[in-house]
Amino acid sequence: MEDRKRVSVEGNGQEDDQSSAAKRSKLELEGILLAYGNPLLDISVNDDSCVSLLEKYDLKANNAILAEEKHLPMYDELVDKYPNKVEFIPGGATLNTMRAVQWLLQKPKSTTYFGCINKDKNGDIIKQKCEEAGVNVQFQYTDKERTGTCGVICTGGDRSLIANLAAANCFTEQHLDDPANWKLVEKAQFYYSAGFPLTVSPASMLRMARHSKEKGKTYCMNLSAPFLCSVFKEPMMQLLPFVDFLFCNESEADEFAKVHEYGTTDRKEIALKMADLPKEDSSRPRTVVITQGPDPVLVAKDKKVTEYPVKQLPKEKIVDTNGAGDGFVGGFLSQLVQGKSLEECVRCGMYVGNVIVQQAGFTLPGSPSFA
Repeated sequence: MEDRKRVSVEGNGQEDDQSSAAKRSKLELEGILLAYGNPLLDISVNDDSCVSLLEKYDLKANNAILAEEKHLPMYDELVDKYPNKVEFIPGGATLNTMRAVQWLLQKPKSTTYFGCINKDKNGDIIKQKCEEAGVNVQFQYTDKERTGTCGVICTGGDRSLIANLAAANCFTEQHLDDPANWKLVEKAQFYYSAGFPLTVSPASMLRMARHSKEKGKTYCMNLSAPFLCSVFKEPMMQLLPFVDFLFCNESEADEFAKVHEYGTTDRKEIALKMADLPKEDSSRPRTVVITQGPDPVLVAKDKKVTEYPVKQLPKEKIVDTNGAGDGFVGGFLSQLVQGKSLEECVRCGMYVGNVIVQQAGFTLPGSPSFA
C-alpha cells in the first residue's frame, strides 16, 4: 500500500549534528547517556479477566495516569487476586528505556540514571535489578514515602498504567548539587527523560537541558502521556526549546496538536509543526519521532517527513504491549549515542519494540540479536 512506503528525503537528518563525531567504540561509551526519571516497581498482570478491575477503578484499557486515592487499593488487589500471574519488574518509563540501551550496548555503566526511592524492599529490588542490567543508578533516597509502584493491567493486547509515584515525587534539584552527581552530568554527551518527571522536578530537567545546550550536547525527551500535554503544558513548553529529539506516540501527538490548536489531525503536519517550535539553538534543528503502533513511524526534521514501515507481528506473538514505546526509544538512543544514522536508530527502535511486545512485562531476553 502507498501509505506504507517510506517517503524519500534528502539525507538522513542526523549527520549534521554528528559530523564531528566518529562512530564510538564500546570503550568510549561509559557514562555517555544520562537520564532522570520516576523509578517505579511495576506490579504487572496480563489477564483478560482484569477487565473487571478496569471497570471497578474507572480505568481505560490503553492509557497512562497518575493514581488517585480511589486507585490505591488496586495494587494490593492485583497481588491478592492474581498471585500466580503477578510480576514485579523495575519500571518507570525512563528506567525502562535505560535498561534497553544497556541491553543493546553491552557495556556496563554506559547509562546513568537519577531518580528517588526509599531504602525499602521495593527500592532494593529496583536497585539490584538495575545494577545487574549494567545501569549506573545514582538514587536520591527519602524516608517520607515508600518506593513508587505502577499497576500494569494488560488485557487483550492493551495496557493500562496507573502510577503511584510516592518516593519518586520526592526527587529534588539538590541531587544535582552533589559534586559527584554533577560530574556525571558533565561527563554525559546525551540526556534523556520521559515527560513524567515534569510532574516532579521540571527544574532538574531544565538545568540539565540548559547544560546540554551550552556545551553543544544532545537533549532528548518523550511526551509520554496525553495528560502531560495539557495539565503540565507550561513546564513542558519551557523545556521544549532545549529539546533536540522529541518522541511521542500517536495519542500524545494528537493531544499535543489539540492543546496547541494546530487545526489538523494529519500527523505528518503535526510532526512538522512540533519540529518547527522555537529552539534555543536554531543551528541544530529538532527531530520529532512519532510512533503509531503497527503503522509507520514518522520522523520530521528540516521541514521534511520520513515514514518508516513497521514490521508486522502475527497477533498470536503479541504478549504484552506495556513498554513497547520505552523500548523503541531505548533502541533509538542506543544507536544515536554511537553516531549511527537516523535510519539505523529507527530500525533498532523497531527491533526492540518487537522484542518487548513478545515478553510479559518489560523484560529483555538473553543477548540482543540486532545487527
